[in-house]
Amino acid sequence: MKAGRAGVGLRMWLLWVLLLSLLSTVSGGADSKAVTTTLTTKWADTPLLLEASEFLAEESQEKFWDFVEANQNIEGEHDDTEQASYDLIVKKASALLSSVQVNMLKFALSLRAYSATVHSFQQIASNEPPPSGCSAFFSVHGEKTCDAEGLAALLKTAPERPKPYLFKGDHKYSGSNPDAPVVILYGEFGKPDFQRLHQVIVHKVGEGLATYVLRHYLANPSGNKVHLSGYGVELAIKSQEYKAKDDTQVQGAEVNATVIGENDPVDEVQGFLFGKLKTLYPELKEQLKELRKHLIESTNEMAPLKVWQMQDLSFQTAARILAAPAVDALSVMKDLSQNFPTKARSITKTVVSAEIRKEIGENQKFFKGTLGLQPGESALFLNGLHIDLDTQDIFSVFEVLRSEARVMEGLRSLHIETPYIHDILKLNVQPSDSDYAVDIRNPAISWINNLETDNRYSSWPYNVQELLRPTFPGVIRQIRKNFHNLVIILDPTQENAAELLSVAEMFYANNIPLRFGRPLIPPCMWHLGMMKTTYIDGMQDAGVALVRAYNYISDEVDSQSAFEAVISMFNRVSIGGQLSVGDVVKVLEKRFPYVEVSSVLGADSSYDSNRKEGRAYYEQTGVGPLPVVMYNGIPYQREQLDPDELETVTMQKILETTTFYQRAVYLGELATDHDVVDFIMNQANVVPRINPRVLSTSRTYLDLSDTNNFFVDDYARFSTLDTKEKSTAVANSMTYMTKKDDGYIRPVTFWVVGDFDMPSGRQLLYDAIRHMKTSNNVRLGMINNPSATPSAETSRVARAIWATMQTQSANNAKNFITKMAKEETVVALEKGVNIAEFAVGGMDVSLFKDAYEGLKFDFLLSHAAYCRDVLKLKKGQKAVINTPVSYLQIIGPLEEDEVFNQDDFLLLESIILKTSGERIKSKVQQFGAEEDRASDLVMKVDALLSSQPKGEARVEYDFADDRYSAVKIRPKEGNVYFDVVAVVDPVTRDAQKLAPLLLVLKQLVNVNLRVFMNCQSKLSEMPLKRAFHFVTQPSVIMCCWLKALEKKLVKRPFYRYVLEPEVMFQADGSFSPGPMAKFLDMPQSPLFTLNLNTPESWMVESVHTRYDLDNIYLEEVENIVAAEYELEHLLLEGHCFDVSSGQPPRGLQFTLGTASNPVIVDTIVMANLGYFQLKANPGAWILKMRKGRSDEIYKIYRQEHGELVLFHDGTDSPPDSDDIIVVLNNFKSRIIKVKVQKKPDKFNEELLSDVTEENNTGFWKSLTRGFTGGGKTEEAKQEKDDVINIFSVASGHLYERFLRIMMLSVLKNTKTPVKFWFLKNYLSPTFKWCELQTGVLKIKEFIPHMAKEYGFQYELVQYKWPRWLHQQTEKQRIIWGYKILFLDVLFPLAVDKILFVDADQIVRTDLKELRDFDLEGAPYGYTPFCESRREMDGYRFWKSGYWASHLAGRKYHISALYVVDLKKFRKIAAGDRLRGQYQGLSQDPNSLSNLDQDLPNNMIHQVPIKSLPQEWLWCETWCDDNSKKSAKTIDLCNNPMTKEPKLNAAVRIVAEWTDYDQEIKRLQTRVQEGVNHIAKQQGTDPHTEL
Repeated sequence: MKAGRAGVGLRMWLLWVLLLSLLSTVSGGADSKAVTTTLTTKWADTPLLLEASEFLAEESQEKFWDFVEANQNIEGEHDDTEQASYDLIVKKASALLSSVQVNMLKFALSLRAYSATVHSFQQIASNEPPPSGCSAFFSVHGEKTCDAEGLAALLKTAPERPKPYLFKGDHKYSGSNPDAPVVILYGEFGKPDFQRLHQVIVHKVGEGLATYVLRHYLANPSGNKVHLSGYGVELAIKSQEYKAKDDTQVQGAEVNATVIGENDPVDEVQGFLFGKLKTLYPELKEQLKELRKHLIESTNEMAPLKVWQMQDLSFQTAARILAAPAVDALSVMKDLSQNFPTKARSITKTVVSAEIRKEIGENQKFFKGTLGLQPGESALFLNGLHIDLDTQDIFSVFEVLRSEARVMEGLRSLHIETPYIHDILKLNVQPSDSDYAVDIRNPAISWINNLETDNRYSSWPYNVQELLRPTFPGVIRQIRKNFHNLVIILDPTQENAAELLSVAEMFYANNIPLRFGRPLIPPCMWHLGMMKTTYIDGMQDAGVALVRAYNYISDEVDSQSAFEAVISMFNRVSIGGQLSVGDVVKVLEKRFPYVEVSSVLGADSSYDSNRKEGRAYYEQTGVGPLPVVMYNGIPYQREQLDPDELETVTMQKILETTTFYQRAVYLGELATDHDVVDFIMNQANVVPRINPRVLSTSRTYLDLSDTNNFFVDDYARFSTLDTKEKSTAVANSMTYMTKKDDGYIRPVTFWVVGDFDMPSGRQLLYDAIRHMKTSNNVRLGMINNPSATPSAETSRVARAIWATMQTQSANNAKNFITKMAKEETVVALEKGVNIAEFAVGGMDVSLFKDAYEGLKFDFLLSHAAYCRDVLKLKKGQKAVINTPVSYLQIIGPLEEDEVFNQDDFLLLESIILKTSGERIKSKVQQFGAEEDRASDLVMKVDALLSSQPKGEARVEYDFADDRYSAVKIRPKEGNVYFDVVAVVDPVTRDAQKLAPLLLVLKQLVNVNLRVFMNCQSKLSEMPLKRAFHFVTQPSVIMCCWLKALEKKLVKRPFYRYVLEPEVMFQADGSFSPGPMAKFLDMPQSPLFTLNLNTPESWMVESVHTRYDLDNIYLEEVENIVAAEYELEHLLLEGHCFDVSSGQPPRGLQFTLGTASNPVIVDTIVMANLGYFQLKANPGAWILKMRKGRSDEIYKIYRQEHGELVLFHDGTDSPPDSDDIIVVLNNFKSRIIKVKVQKKPDKFNEELLSDVTEENNTGFWKSLTRGFTGGGKTEEAKQEKDDVINIFSVASGHLYERFLRIMMLSVLKNTKTPVKFWFLKNYLSPTFKWCELQTGVLKIKEFIPHMAKEYGFQYELVQYKWPRWLHQQTEKQRIIWGYKILFLDVLFPLAVDKILFVDADQIVRTDLKELRDFDLEGAPYGYTPFCESRREMDGYRFWKSGYWASHLAGRKYHISALYVVDLKKFRKIAAGDRLRGQYQGLSQDPNSLSNLDQDLPNNMIHQVPIKSLPQEWLWCETWCDDNSKKSAKTIDLCNNPMTKEPKLNAAVRIVAEWTDYDQEIKRLQTRVQEGVNHIAKQQGTDPHTEL
């Protein structure tokens, strides 16, 4: 003990000495500076109680309603602090959730993941304003009330009004009568008013008088906003080569200056772990604080490093992380990666051991070979699932976590040990994505040609190795093998029959390597009565005549001649007509003049072979309505049967399948002596029958993961169970029929559902039994769904089946139930025959009769309730439930006349065995369970595995070693754990995001975590080697690479990922001031720019800060730069196609709104992928085509019989809706697919014609921010020919100052009315508005004051960079992209011409001249670069090398000023061409150095540029002084020679610039004085913004 105390004392003494020695060197250094960033929603804060309920709703609706019942009114249940309320919510939810789920709930509440869900109901409620004085209210078919008496009255009159549309996310009360009126309760549960109304409506539901739906509604929304997390903030170091800072002084105090506390942990500073030191030595808190400050100030100024010092930084950083204790390693990685610029110098002193280098090298071989990862690349795997950090946001990761937790807890509940759980998870049991095919090796199909035997193909090579011979892309290989087989089944009376056959003829005539199956023409498919006729007269039926004529000619000549004759017959049919018997007779008589036609075509014809067989094949395969075209047995989609589309799709299928064959040949799976057709038909996707019910990807599932001891023979108890418990009770009570009585584990389970006392139900059961008798893999259970209330007379068969299964052996039960399923048995029973008469040999009849006659109806009542409440079936409806395909997949309800026969059961079994059955069975066998339990285990395990969302297969990884090069955190013993593997280079951007994510995961769930270092060696892979391929000297290559390395590492941005595992509180129980990014103790010398990295669907904007976030210079900051951002919109993205042409309807316009306000936002469809985007927020929205040419020419596509097509993917539209309804209720991306069709009388019209498309009025109302003079919109509106539209972009205070001066110079010189269009994305709050926070007053928008003063219009436009278009990461390059890439969709179609004028230009002429300039057919006009200032010749890069060759004598144009003819631009698809070229070039980071001007100059041959006269743009850098006097605009170009700051250049070059600047400042002063006056009246202190 004494020695221990002495050791502690010695450490204390040493620490004191260290502190004193270091602190003695501390001088009065500069105060530490910081940058903070917060992000809030635009909508009001939502209660955590309601958000928690939505979390529970995703678990099950039962848990949602249990939570609502437990929290009807919680006022008075806590001490009114926010923390107490939160603790109560978690406590109440914990009663319904496991410990892992509770942690997930805490994380969801921290993310505010369900705030959007709650607010979506608030938006829906806004369309139904409440009755006066009601904080909660009922809506009954559109009529509203908030008292019990009013509800009763409205229920009586409800049938007179249409039922409301219910959304997928609505909460329907369990036990509601589906036939009763719908009552929607809008309210906030937890409040007294809600409790009162809730109890009233629950009573009505109990009486069967109402269907109860609950929607959240806040009568008094909070004045606060939701603080968000799950995004990244980047503080990038900006080049100061050209000074781009505004010299205007920033005044006032920062609003958020108190957000940084003293206890914010910085894990490591120069090797000291201060978090740990403060814990060990709390008495030295103040001294440690001073030491930490000193160490930071001594390192945070980023002293430059030698290039050789940087080459090993990746390994040295890894070594520093690996040297830390495992518990601290992730924190160290987070600190080093996110603060790399200030940590780099200290890291260079780290020594890397040989063991680390060697092990990393060995592992990298595995990474490359198995995972496809190069050194320096990163990857994250969660239970083997790849988490793509570039495309998956935190909300997607959260979904994966919840899904995995459900499955793992479910497996654990089945008493599967933890080590086996991860083995089972690796099984890939998801259904195949490949298209299903039917077997075409059927004698009913006669082949017109045979590539392997016909003489016409004899010159083609025969060896399959020819597939591997190199050819040009897109070449169809002609090989004498039947690789490609096309079968056409058609009805000759259909309009497009002739067109389909003409496509086949075209393929045949042009020697396309396709084998054609004889067009099977089922006779009289449209005459059901004649289908039963054995002898049909071909002289009366065109279909029969065609088949017999074909057979006759085939016998007399050959099949090719017969095919040609068929084509001739169809060629006689007029457009829009149908084939007739006369057409067949005419061709037959012409070709065979001496034959007796009636003997060939008549009823007694001998040329009728294969007709009945063909019909049987068609019906047996179930390939769908005629016509049918199959490629290698795979039926085409309906929309692919358009003749033009058929040709394209078939050629595409040939090319795609060729790749499949090439792989098979390369792997030795296919050889020349193999039968190719047998090879195709033996693939896993070939099934005996195509049944859309079985093969559909749209499925309903049951959850069997619950464990209980409930059964169906106690109806009173069964009726109280929730959905999950009822499913388990049914499974517990189920007894099965099997082929044999043996101990075999059966991997396939069928539950047949139906009313077995009705013929259709018995037929389904009979077919199931017939199939079961053929397969020992199947076990069969039965659920009765009675059509009427169970009684002795209406349940004879059902009771007999139940009694037999409870009392007899499986074999006897099987034979007896087979008898019961026959119609003659039922007829006999109805006549009074004793049921014992039907007993089979071996049955214990007395035991059976006792059970049969003594049965209560409990099991039937339970089955009926289960079918109604869980399976959602109506009385008597049929269904088949199967495992293991997908989580107890429900196939049904089956229609009364719908066929589901023995072939369908065989199909179902085939798919089950191929996808999951055998693999799960083999795993379960390892557990050593008994047969019945093992078969149940197979069923339940697959139910769990298949319940997961379909995605990529899990990756199996087995790394070489993790002894030296990996951070390892082991899971807690005995608990279910997540297996997390990360591969990362610690000095990359990925590490900056990955480290905080892993830290949160570690706190959130039990993890087995391994983080493998994947460092880049110093010169093993030159990051930019492709950029310098034209340099020959190795020394130059090295020099270039070293410079690139320096830029890559030293300029790595500071980064923060805003993420917390649970909600944080302050000491007084109030919420912490929101999740925020904190950059503490930052270096003060660099110039920074702030960027947010948010989920793809978020559109955020800066709403408050005093400082220029594009140019943050901390030396000039008092203390803190506090940036406040707002989530302005959630993005709704989509793809639109014209079903007639298969092409995007370029220029089509959509609007998004509500029933009361149909046009809130609008957009234009681009040709690239038919892409469009709309700005929205949580709620239910209606998508329509815009009034005008869009809805005159097009309509939303519907099937001919009027039902809305289901392939408007991602929408919430009801089947009978003319509009498309989209509900946005979460923070995740929403991408929809919309199909449209031209109206019949508009087929030849085009949207982008020379006619004016739209009127200006109301267009893009969502973008409008202000008009002139405060008058009415109609008064301000000008004819478009009289308005000059000017587009400009700016970022940062200096360029916004330039922009205001540019605007003033335009207005001073232009007589025609002007409308400015500004890109909103990057404008600062001080440009967009001046805010005065007064509690109730918020004066916004400085621009309207300027617009009113000078008489111009303006709009702010906004567009989110599409996710499919290559992303730029630097802010300046993003802005350049916006200048050129989206011109066709940024502006409404009514804008014919747009002028782009750079912010730093001064205009000296009337821009009407430029607007009216003749572009001579070009879509845009640019000014060429000046060439008159000779001293700059060395900087004119376009005069040599690539540009000189590419331009071929043309001019290289500058992008500071250009005019765009938008009508021409759109008509020639210039925007789509530019985006396509950009997509290809931008993959190389060294292409498009000046994106906004390199791209149009690069595309000059495809999108021509009209060169504007030189005087339209004068720039001192490139133009001589003599030409300045004729300049119409002056641009303040950067000068690469002098690097003169912009402000200095502006004052020196442009005489009038200072006057313009002062004039703007005087206006700002007047506006500010007005703001101050209002503030004084309101009794508040204004803060200066301008």
